[in-house]
Amino acid sequence: MAIAKAERLMNLALCLLGTRRPLSKRELRGSIEAYLDAGSDEAFNRMFERDKDDLRELGLVIETVENLDGDAGYLARRDSNRLPPVALDAEEAAALGLAAKVWQQARLAGAASGALQKLRAAGMPEAEDPYAAQHSALEPRIPVHEAAFEPLMLACRDRRPVVFDYRKANAARPESRQVEPWTLECWRGHWYLAGWDRERGAERVFRLSRITGRVRSRSGPFTAGVPDVVTVRETVETWAGETATRTALIKLRTGAGYPLRSRAARCRELGGGWDELEIPYGHGLDAWLVEFGPDVMVLEPADLRADVVDRLRAVAKD
Repeated sequence: MAIAKAERLMNLALCLLGTRRPLSKRELRGSIEAYLDAGSDEAFNRMFERDKDDLRELGLVIETVENLDGDAGYLARRDSNRLPPVALDAEEAAALGLAAKVWQQARLAGAASGALQKLRAAGMPEAEDPYAAQHSALEPRIPVHEAAFEPLMLACRDRRPVVFDYRKANAARPESRQVEPWTLECWRGHWYLAGWDRERGAERVFRLSRITGRVRSRSGPFTAGVPDVVTVRETVETWAGETATRTALIKLRTGAGYPLRSRAARCRELGGGWDELEIPYGHGLDAWLVEFGPDVMVLEPADLRADVVDRLRAVAKD
């Protein structure tokens, strides 16, 4: 079935690219063998509309032109579907090659590899990899362990609402969320989804590791506008604790918590296997500190200490 559809799409694309005038549905049906086998006009129309949408999603620019009688015709002009020459220097080619090696997730790995092959076929130089000597010891990777990643990635791409069960860090059980997904962002090794929470009528950020069960797609358009990508990224950073408005004082076990140490504004030894750190304090810091378990103690402020204790108690109830 997959081969038959690919052949049908190829034949339709060739017909639309090879014509100098718009072709009607009737003409296209008589030119493509797979359409001749359609059992009825309704079946043909459904098949043609799906194929046309699939070609457009693949990047083919298809024009719809009405004739004097008001009938629609279709064509794909060659000048509208011709890419400019690929002009990359060796450093740019090396950067693309390195970026293609980042993804461990199977679907993205295949897409990245295919894109590189197309660029090389179009003339991209075979650049030497300046990091090749280190690859045996260090490989660039963005890990994706959450089962929710792939369905959410596709939902963001296709602009499809989703439903999933989500468990907040301080909640005893998960709650159902209806979300219009905007984008996925990786921050401090964790993946986050930013989108519009329909029930709360507001923008929300969800950590993928807290999504339980299956992500289920829903039909229908988005009800809220999708903001600029840069704005969404700033929102994720704010919710995850990147934007700091105060400072916090913590005790950290010696030799532990290197990510915390890298963000510390001040650090001094206390003795007895403990250090004192002053770190930026923003939304989400309590959830991050909990991840370090018994290696961290919050000294001040008191509200941050209380939030960390509440989260630890919620985990202990499990």
